[in-house]
Amino acid sequence: MGQSGQPQAAGKQGNQFELQTWFFMRVSGLLLVFLLLGHVFIMTVLNDLSDISYAFVADRWAKPFWRVYDGLLLFLGMLHGANGVRWVIDDYVRHRGWRVFARSVLYTVTFIIIVAGTTILLVFQPVQ
Repeated sequence: MGQSGQPQAAGKQGNQFELQTWFFMRVSGLLLVFLLLGHVFIMTVLNDLSDISYAFVADRWAKPFWRVYDGLLLFLGMLHGANGVRWVIDDYVRHRGWRVFARSVLYTVTFIIIVAGTTILLVFQPVQ
């Protein structure tokens, strides 16, 4: 704390990164609440669960809006979750080598899922 009782500006870039990830968690969490509520409402209230099939998804993804919507769910959900797991790793994995290993696995899995999901969203063509 500074003399005025206000927090001092972070001098290290690492502290700035943590501040940015803290802010990202709040914003992405709020956006995810609305996106997920909309998704659940559409899938369970507006449509019968038995109607959700390949044809339903193909028809939905024929419209760019739904691909963007699902892409936002993918990106925000994966990044929000990965950031939360990163915090858990930092809190509970004490040995530096294991922490580096755990973070490497986390980042690799997150990257693979985001790339796979994005590829599917971008190249999906319905089979007629």
